[in-house]
Amino acid sequence: MAKKEDISASVIKRLPRYYRFIGELIKQGKTRISSADLAAQMSLTASQIRQDLNCFGGFGQPGCGYSLPELHSEIGRILGLDGHRGAVLIGAGNLGRAIAIHMDFEKFGMELKGIFDCDENKTGLTVAGIRILPMTDIEKFIVREHPEIAILCIPKESAEKCADMLVSCGIKAFWNFSHYDLTARYKDIAVENVHLGDSLMLLSYGIANSGK
Repeated sequence: MAKKEDISASVIKRLPRYYRFIGELIKQGKTRISSADLAAQMSLTASQIRQDLNCFGGFGQPGCGYSLPELHSEIGRILGLDGHRGAVLIGAGNLGRAIAIHMDFEKFGMELKGIFDCDENKTGLTVAGIRILPMTDIEKFIVREHPEIAILCIPKESAEKCADMLVSCGIKAFWNFSHYDLTARYKDIAVENVHLGDSLMLLSYGIANSGK
């Protein structure tokens, strides 16, 4: 097994895709698969799959392929999906409410513990069974409930100050929709910056360059 620091970001970013594809195969009733067959399903090469998975230990058996339930469970463990991490959502606008309502946090080893907003017209309302609290309550809430993850659905200009406060309270990771890039600011904090516009630009590129 490779050391954590030796595993490339590209390998780690492929893990969720492995997890999804293998989960779908299990739902179809399949229990075992070769690296070649899995590669064909995912439009990768068999050698790429073997190299990726070997970074985390040997999962397959020569001539027998991979046990799908075992591989699915192990990748889930590597991704930390077997945990129970608390999360708070900051910003109860359209995007924040959609995430609270439609995201199955439990599936990803998380629990949405609180929703916060600075708009007095939103505080007191209930979303996904959770009462929206004012931002003035967040510090005491974090001390009491010990969430590790903050989901930022706030304007870019508010993100830096808000993130600094959350880190000082003990938040260890951000799922960041604010368009303010937190990666460089926090070296020891896990940050996933989500730019929905980037996906649309890549889609536009694909259309613009198709057939060239």
